[in-house]
Amino acid sequence: MTEVVAHAVPPSADSKGLRPGALGMVSSVVIGTASTAPAYSIAATLGLLVIAGTGFQAASFVLFAFVPVMFVALAFRELNSAEPDCGTNFTWATRAFGSKVGWMSGWVVTIAQLLAMTSQSAISGKYTLLLFGADSLADNKFATMAVGLAWLVLLCWICYRGIEVSAKLQWVLLAVELTVLVIFAVVALYRVLNGSAGSQASTPAWSWLLPTGIGAGAFIAATLPAVFLYWGWDSSVSVNEESADPRRGPGKAAVLSTVLLVLNYVIVTIAALAFAGIGQTGIGLGNPDNSDDVLAGLGSAVFGDGTFGKVMGVLLIVSVLTSAAASSQATIMPCARTTLSMASHGALPEVFARVHPRYLTPTVSTWTFGIVSFALYVLLSLLSDDVLSDSVSAVGLTIGVEYAMTSLACVWIFRRTLLASVRNFFLRGVFPLLGGLFFALVLALAVVYYAQPDSGETTIFGVGGVAVIGVLAIAVGVPLMLVVYRGCRSFFAGRSLPRGSVPAGGDSIVADA
Repeated sequence: MTEVVAHAVPPSADSKGLRPGALGMVSSVVIGTASTAPAYSIAATLGLLVIAGTGFQAASFVLFAFVPVMFVALAFRELNSAEPDCGTNFTWATRAFGSKVGWMSGWVVTIAQLLAMTSQSAISGKYTLLLFGADSLADNKFATMAVGLAWLVLLCWICYRGIEVSAKLQWVLLAVELTVLVIFAVVALYRVLNGSAGSQASTPAWSWLLPTGIGAGAFIAATLPAVFLYWGWDSSVSVNEESADPRRGPGKAAVLSTVLLVLNYVIVTIAALAFAGIGQTGIGLGNPDNSDDVLAGLGSAVFGDGTFGKVMGVLLIVSVLTSAAASSQATIMPCARTTLSMASHGALPEVFARVHPRYLTPTVSTWTFGIVSFALYVLLSLLSDDVLSDSVSAVGLTIGVEYAMTSLACVWIFRRTLLASVRNFFLRGVFPLLGGLFFALVLALAVVYYAQPDSGETTIFGVGGVAVIGVLAIAVGVPLMLVVYRGCRSFFAGRSLPRGSVPAGGDSIVADA
């Protein structure tokens, strides 16, 4: 029996030309989970959490960060159930707060994904060379850049070829990644419990999951990277118009993705902490030399030097490589669909709304994102590795804007029905509001923290480079909006995508007027 939702706005897949019904629930969950790059994210973040001063309680911050992320995921689910538009943040922010705020929301999402692609391309290039034993070339900027750019072009082509092809590749990449992480966690914990892990090992304790006794500075420094560990799960919602159940499937997939991520992160974090300890030398997670990739440093220690150890060492490299590749692909897809939606609603030139007649994927939007990412990666790499590193860290600021805006948009759009039921009050009101306020606070703290001269790798006029790059990247959207304003007057006048809310008894977003 097919459920019919009263007052529902029909999915706009036909109007945009995307392929409806191409993705099932599992594929949406895979896309949402893979886009966070679990293997690389935990490898690159865990050391930072320990160095921040959390010690074994780094695990508690991974768990703590899940709560506000889940609140934001619920906001995405509720908004998607009312308007399954692939523009997501852009569309909903426009409905709630008007065209200018909506346009800037779309820009913030786009710039976050562009900056993230520079990191993912660099990782793909480095770990491809490591996989083939070219360790010396992996430290060569130009060799890494060349391979990373080749990955970028290949993944853009796969995304261009069709959503089904993209989803199938995501299945393979994520399966490899999660299998290796599970084996790593099981072997590490087994060796800790049987006493063969070494003197640096510690038996896991429940206190590791409680963020108590942590100083204010350490708490802030650890919360920022812990929260942003989860960024990317919303990719499952950006392919809503190509899902079998556009209104309900992507939202459920987003929530399930965050649950799978927290389980994965907590288990691997506890295993790594227990085996390596928090020392500042050797394989200790407090060793600054290991902070960029703690899993690489632990591979031979956990698996040994025998045949099994060598095979698993290679598979650890493969897991990080597949993690970066899957995340890159899942970054291209939502960004292309954001700009496609913006063009379809008149917020960008019409050319960005073009869809391939056979593959039913965004054409100009996909390849434009690839070209701009290509150029940005080359530019940042040539400037310096330090600038590239700070540019990647600046993604955190854009994520704070994105999640705060969407959560608050949920509360505002559904304001008329919040008291209609207990469910609405919490799932459309209280939880999204808490999530939005949390990320607004995190954004403010992040700007203050990253503005300190010693917070990153660079300083610009005495201010931390991460804060400068992040704020400028967001601010660039204002003059860009003015550039497209003249050709997009209908959108900015509120005629193509008017502000709206959910009236009592309704399940769709409609215009106020």
